[in-house]
Amino acid sequence: MQPVVLLISLILMAVLSLVFWRAARASNGAEAGPNANSKRAGLIWAMTIVGVIVAVGSLRPWPHALASTDDAITVSITSGQWWWDIDTVEIPVGTPINFSATTEDVTHGLGIYTSDLRLLTQVQVIPGYTTEVSYTFDEPGTYQVLCMEFCGVAHQDMVNEFEVVAVED
Repeated sequence: MQPVVLLISLILMAVLSLVFWRAARASNGAEAGPNANSKRAGLIWAMTIVGVIVAVGSLRPWPHALASTDDAITVSITSGQWWWDIDTVEIPVGTPINFSATTEDVTHGLGIYTSDLRLLTQVQVIPGYTTEVSYTFDEPGTYQVLCMEFCGVAHQDMVNEFEVVAVED
């Protein structure tokens, strides 16, 4: 996706450069005439309309939107200096989990890690907001919640964990 966005950006910058070059040429008298001001006004309106269309057309849904399945489980996580409180200690494997995180004091970075400290997902937890992120665990095991945003002198102690368990049929 990034190469496509880069290519589109370069093309639009080239077009915009050409438009400004033509406008500068027209203002120097090279294309001056009775219609010069109306041409400039039309050019400005066309650029404005194209800019609005490109801006609106490039808006996309947030890529980390919550899972929209009916079987999703919501796990609430509350934080403060220097603790995490998780309302669920056992999570079934293969089930979409919507983590809903809040903080009582300062900004924290909620990172969910495997037992070998591989980062699976993360989200900023900001005072006054409920931040949500969705994740589906593929493997049973113990997972850790660590703070990824320096939040004070006991930041390194801000650790909690939960179990992902196999679902019995």
